[in-house]
Amino acid sequence: MRTIEGDVLVIGGGATGAGVYFDLAQRGLRVVLAEMNDLCTGTSGRYHGLLHSGGRYAVNDPESAIECAEENVILRQIAPHAIEDTGGLFVGFRSDPLDYVEPFKQGCARAGIPAELISRAEALRLAPGLDPTLVTAIRVPDASLDSFDLVHSIVEAAEQYRGTTLTYHKVTGFQIEGGRVVGTLLENRKTGEQVRVNAQYVINATGPWANVIGEMIGVPIKMRHSKGIMIAMNVRWVHTIINRLKPPADGDILVPVGTVCVIGTTSITVPSPDHFEITAEEVSQMLDDGEVMIPGFRKARALRVWAGVRPLYEDPNGKNLDSEGREVKRTFSVLDHEHDGIGGVASIVGGKLTTYRQMAEKISDFVCAKLGIVRPCVTATTVLPAPHHQQRKYHALPQREREFEHADTHKGLICECEIVTRPQLEEAIRSSGESVKLDDLRRDTRLGMGPCQAGFCAYRAAGILQETITLPADSAVAALRDFVQERFRGNRPLLWGHQLRQALLDETIFRRSLGLTSQPEAPESAEVTTSHG
Repeated sequence: MRTIEGDVLVIGGGATGAGVYFDLAQRGLRVVLAEMNDLCTGTSGRYHGLLHSGGRYAVNDPESAIECAEENVILRQIAPHAIEDTGGLFVGFRSDPLDYVEPFKQGCARAGIPAELISRAEALRLAPGLDPTLVTAIRVPDASLDSFDLVHSIVEAAEQYRGTTLTYHKVTGFQIEGGRVVGTLLENRKTGEQVRVNAQYVINATGPWANVIGEMIGVPIKMRHSKGIMIAMNVRWVHTIINRLKPPADGDILVPVGTVCVIGTTSITVPSPDHFEITAEEVSQMLDDGEVMIPGFRKARALRVWAGVRPLYEDPNGKNLDSEGREVKRTFSVLDHEHDGIGGVASIVGGKLTTYRQMAEKISDFVCAKLGIVRPCVTATTVLPAPHHQQRKYHALPQREREFEHADTHKGLICECEIVTRPQLEEAIRSSGESVKLDDLRRDTRLGMGPCQAGFCAYRAAGILQETITLPADSAVAALRDFVQERFRGNRPLLWGHQLRQALLDETIFRRSLGLTSQPEAPESAEVTTSHG
């Protein structure tokens, strides 16, 4: 068994875990990050792409509104490469409650959220596709945030401070002596290698899986698993974020993300973050809600559907909650498990991607105090580096085609939809190691995330993968099959109209032309429905 020595082990490779990893590494600690899959494959990689201004929570959750407003300003400064400053509108339509406008304006003022009432004409200039009978429009500083780029930036920054990143390493157990965690056992899911991490402190930052880690150390953590589905449409219906001007509900956010736009989301309690289904009724509801904002939306091509599970923490001392989790506060909590009889371990639960840095700062301060370390947090003023694979973001609007056509690499186009070049793909493969999956490369480069859903780029990418790392032919075919099947899972609930035609074309390419055979279906789960199209 390989042994790794460190000061702190962080479990969870989403935005919060990565944030803690970087914060503590920057303070000079030896930090190990363990993630059971690839980076950003949990809730952080399955959201709608919105950097919150705080407006959504201004009326009913003022604490979360203030947190989002503060972090919105900070993230624009430290991670500009991951943000598209789209701006945002809260729009009231004829079916929305007019008496919500004043409480919304007052809540924004109390939370410090810039909120400007604009005319109908100005709203339609910013978003021409909106229903022209809209009643009210208020402008706020929302933005579009690429969580994949953000998390990779954070992890690469932590590694510059000698952090150790262990992806595809699953926690299998803890060694507890004298009421304290003294060692954590991991298994490399690709090789089967057993790894032991000895650290002075362990941080559970696993989001909706926090209760799983809690059970392993004998500590109950009561989580509300709230599923939310999102649908990527094949074009950007809007270039600014649209929110319904009413209390938070299903299908009331429309976010431009890269080359598509995303509508979301639902809030349905599920028993587990690993196993759930996406129903036709949920999809239909989202499209109906989009029709209220954008006439003709329901007839447009729905490109892909996925779901994420919110990590909502139920404070055992809190008030009763509604059945679907809309009333659960989006704030976060640091849980000191020494109060539960187990020392050397703490959990960070709740929160949102927008507040990941603040969450990381709070629990890092807590752990440093436990270890007797006095070093300030400086993540709020440290600009994160762009990920190494991000040579040029050709998919970023509005001038992606013109910039690409004048680039030195324009002859190496692999993915036409998201404008991924061969040099970008080769660099991502080399930096990821010999066991990289095509789906990992998707999170790195947006490979296969456009309208054809990998129909034309998957087999090209598989060939480049085989050439770059001298992959055996059967392994390359397996990598291609896994990637194509993963893409299909997100298309399956949308098989009608133009999307059905695309799926039939993809099947012709892979099954009939290339002779690619299918493999047994895995249970429908959160692990196979990923975000951003």
